[in-house]
Amino acid sequence: RRRMREVDDLPSEAKGASAAKREQPWWQRAVFYEITVSSFQDSDGDGKGDLPGLIQRLDYLEWLGVDALWLTPIYPSQMLDLGYDIDDYCAVHPMFGTLADFDRLLELLHARGMRLILDFVPNHTSDQHAWFRESRSSRSNPKRDWYVWADPAPNGGPPNNWLSRFGGSAWEWDDFTRQYYYHAFLREQPDLNWRNPDARAAIADALRFWLRRGVDGFRLDACAVLVEDEFLRDDPPDLEADEKTPPPQRLKRTFTDDTPETMSQLEELRRVVDEFADRVIAGEVQGDTDRIGHFYGNSSPRLHLPLNDALIDTPWDALSLQAAVYAYLKAVPEQGWPDWLIGGHDKLRMASKTGQAQARVLAMFLFTIKGTPFFYMGDELGMERVEIASNQVQDIFEKRVGGYGLNRDPERTPMRWDASEKAGFTTGEPWLPLGEGVAERNVATLRQDERSILWLYRTLIRLRRLEPALVAGDYTPLRSRDDVFAFLRSAEDATLLIALNLAPEARKYEGGWDGRLLVSTYLDRSGIALSGALALRPNEGVVVKLNR
Repeated sequence: RRRMREVDDLPSEAKGASAAKREQPWWQRAVFYEITVSSFQDSDGDGKGDLPGLIQRLDYLEWLGVDALWLTPIYPSQMLDLGYDIDDYCAVHPMFGTLADFDRLLELLHARGMRLILDFVPNHTSDQHAWFRESRSSRSNPKRDWYVWADPAPNGGPPNNWLSRFGGSAWEWDDFTRQYYYHAFLREQPDLNWRNPDARAAIADALRFWLRRGVDGFRLDACAVLVEDEFLRDDPPDLEADEKTPPPQRLKRTFTDDTPETMSQLEELRRVVDEFADRVIAGEVQGDTDRIGHFYGNSSPRLHLPLNDALIDTPWDALSLQAAVYAYLKAVPEQGWPDWLIGGHDKLRMASKTGQAQARVLAMFLFTIKGTPFFYMGDELGMERVEIASNQVQDIFEKRVGGYGLNRDPERTPMRWDASEKAGFTTGEPWLPLGEGVAERNVATLRQDERSILWLYRTLIRLRRLEPALVAGDYTPLRSRDDVFAFLRSAEDATLLIALNLAPEARKYEGGWDGRLLVSTYLDRSGIALSGALALRPNEGVVVKLNR
């Protein structure tokens, strides 16, 4: 693979680094890059991205240095929820291409030493899936119990008070069979019954279909909500909710989320993936940070990487960051491996929260903290949320629960490749607006500026590859003072100091630091000898290799 052959071109100290890193599982060493396929690159002018378009951009991804791609769903779907309403788990939606296109993509990625994981939705299907059409055809159908059905409450209404995350009751009445079916999300996304062994076996076979084709793993969507309370007990009210709380969040999801039965089913999914060597499962988990440890498992393993998005909701200041990192790492069990996510198809753009200067500091944090980094297409450009006019809204979440700032379209807008009218994304009409500032913030323009945030991402990703301490090294927190968040990463042959100034004014980080500056977020100095207190410019982060 080309990525491995590049080792011969590295300095001798970097060759040793590469050998050391190979001792770890690939998913601990990898940098993951999430792609919303419909917004990455359009090859046929229909205004939506596709697999042939993604193939056209592999040179860019290799130049950037990412190790693994995570693709949003590419399966046949009604596309009500960005493809998370799946009609068929074992095929490719024609709007994205064909299975042959997928196989070609996987072949080309592997040839470049890159990996591929697919978004997979085990919790629910589309109501157009053949399984559900059979299930709702009659109460006696063999697949009836593949989904969660229940009789009405004594008053004729829904069986209990559970709420859909997309608004209203989580129960939908089926007039033909005279029962309700449960849907944690859209009514068009009925929940599978994970207590049914045949339904579980069908999901396992769908995973094997892709694993046999060579995919390197999966990101499991909504995997914390697989199994609900068998007694259908009502959820209690959230006493902290008020009129500003979106209606779907006004109950505590005590009897639907993170149940013991769900944990056992994650163990079953892990066993399926472990039938194939060198694969990984990451998972979307809900709940407080202190619950994340459950998703790793103990004697029976569950997820390799329960995805940690704590940074997205953490205030961007040194003391809050210090507390968030401490709480998260404390929650990761001894046998677990941490990970950090700074964006995604349904997460707020961090650059909109931090601002452009601090978006660079965030990048340095992501690639130097202990754990596997995940970032989202466009983060490397400093992309911010794009304003979406009311008549351009595509996200069904916003359409059904509007007015609470829940719209996910601002994060899903097309990738900006150049300064042309359609940003190099399509020759047609983009399915979502490109937004303002395309001329200044696009791949081609930023690639010409070797001090841009794009080059910072590339530099930091390469630094991870060169310095074993940044991947396998120990993490030692240092006390945050005067707006500076700092820590050490240590391996046998090196100790690195990372100091991040989270303030727009200059700061000093006191201490008898003696070493050599490897990189600054300004990308204007390196190799400089430093001694004593660190002088940090406004919004500057630095990596210093300490003398021993």
